[in-house]
Amino acid sequence: MDVIREKLKLLPDSPGVYIMLDGYKNVIYVGKARVLKNRVRQYFHSSEKPEKVTKMVQNIADFNYIITNTEIDALALENTLIKKYKPKYNILLKDDKTYPYIKANLKEEFPNFSITRKIKKDGCRYFGPFMGGISCKEILDTLQLTFCVRLCHTATTGKKRECLNYHIGRCPAPCAGKVSKEEYSVRVKNALNFLDGNYKDAEILLKNKMVSAAENENFELALDYKNKIEMLSKLEAKRLTTLNRYVDADIIAYASNGLYSAVNVLVTRKGIMQGGSSFALDEAHLTDGEALTGFIVQYYQNHEVPSEIICEEFCEKELLQNYFKEKFEKSVEITLAKQGDKARLLQMAKRNASEYLEKSVDKIKHKDDMTVNACRHLQELLSLKNYPRRMECYDISNISGVDKVGSMVVFIDGEADRNSYRRFKIKTVEGANDFASLQEVLTRRLDKMGTDEEEKFPKPDLIIIDGGKGQLSAVKEIFDGKNIEGIELISLAKREEEVFTLYSEESVKIPHCDYSLKMLQRIRDEAHRFAITYFRNLHSKRNLQSVLTEIDGVGKVKRIALLDKFGTLDKIMNASVEELSSVDGISLALAQKIYDYLKENL
Repeated sequence: MDVIREKLKLLPDSPGVYIMLDGYKNVIYVGKARVLKNRVRQYFHSSEKPEKVTKMVQNIADFNYIITNTEIDALALENTLIKKYKPKYNILLKDDKTYPYIKANLKEEFPNFSITRKIKKDGCRYFGPFMGGISCKEILDTLQLTFCVRLCHTATTGKKRECLNYHIGRCPAPCAGKVSKEEYSVRVKNALNFLDGNYKDAEILLKNKMVSAAENENFELALDYKNKIEMLSKLEAKRLTTLNRYVDADIIAYASNGLYSAVNVLVTRKGIMQGGSSFALDEAHLTDGEALTGFIVQYYQNHEVPSEIICEEFCEKELLQNYFKEKFEKSVEITLAKQGDKARLLQMAKRNASEYLEKSVDKIKHKDDMTVNACRHLQELLSLKNYPRRMECYDISNISGVDKVGSMVVFIDGEADRNSYRRFKIKTVEGANDFASLQEVLTRRLDKMGTDEEEKFPKPDLIIIDGGKGQLSAVKEIFDGKNIEGIELISLAKREEEVFTLYSEESVKIPHCDYSLKMLQRIRDEAHRFAITYFRNLHSKRNLQSVLTEIDGVGKVKRIALLDKFGTLDKIMNASVEELSSVDGISLALAQKIYDYLKENL
């Protein structure tokens, strides 16, 4: 604590980011401050603090700080460092489920419509998100049936043969020159109006088509039209009559019990309630306002930023508005609703957050047992020198020495960090030699340390090898040759689930009910899955080339085009004739030929 006391005296009055470290120099918390001196000192004063903060302070052995020009810069840097270090006491939103949007590519001469989960600043228009039981695919299908716009990505330059959709009246075939730009523009305008929430014209058109199909005794098509009309009714029923129909707002509420917290996000677009999501949080912010701000900044890294956010009065309103303006170049109104319709929506979100928190507390505790607590227990069981915060596990996959691959999976505090996973294609080993393959993979991985790539490959606390004493010895040779220090090394044998370490000739047998063993099994199984997936992808690409050469009319250029479009043989086998014919150079007849051959022979 002497080091901390001396550093506290030197803290500046500037805005910036502070980084809390534990006894092993691991980053356990990152925070931002308007005035570094005031904020950091609060952690070490005897004033009352939330229970989670008190627990964190007990683990702080040192801290660093970075001065920034403004508090907005500090907020942005805080988010960057949280992503980099994944501190255990910060809000860590995973790559949570992102809902689908419909993208209108208005940059094209003949715009197409498609489904996407990523919004980009690319001049296109995006509609959504579609959630709460509404199928994005159904909306897109309705769009095509009603307004006859194209959904494919086929280039419209040069003359092409029209596809099946043209012949069944679902696309005017601009790629084949069957429709003028002016006529198609009218279709696009009507489709955009529909996506803006004006469903009446589409409903009238669908009803007329349903009646016509029924009169022609095409009852299956008539039923399809009927289902789509019912879907439009569901959408209309979600419209909030109290809100302006052009309002795009997210309603965000926060609930906490002092130790854990939860957030609920309700999404409205064009005055329609799309649905919502709830998040259980395990963090150690000093105030609810900081926690809510931290959540909002992370959440909108992967979600559409609306024109308005309705949230609670302790939210850091001015800071967030300036942040969105500077970082997203978008003016976002932060509404601290206290009365009226927006306040009622906020209360609805608050109830959802509180209910979710109540149900999630036991899950969070169980998650701690499966992750952080399991890491601590593993350190005790195996007499590891350091807490195994970053664990890397390696596995090799091949069949008879063909397409040999290695995998590296990473767990941070007992949880998978999928963004850090890496694959290795074995380059120097002949035949099926798993020991030599492991040595190549670990050599290549350890060579990253001390280089410019170390940021992508941080030093692990523990390396786990899938295998027994032989695999462990093979990797130890690499460690000895490179004089590796500060990294623990173990292996996990599958048959008896024995753990081998460098400290004993005998294996360590951890009880099967122990969370530490279950964590090791998870990381080992994940390494195996990741290696097998990579191997199958390589193998299927190799098979793809040989299989397609057997089909008349599919030459090298068309094989490459198919591979670029679908990637694997499995995806080509599961593609429809229509999807195959969307590949450049593949006519409808050839697509049918490929489809028939694959179904008959594979």
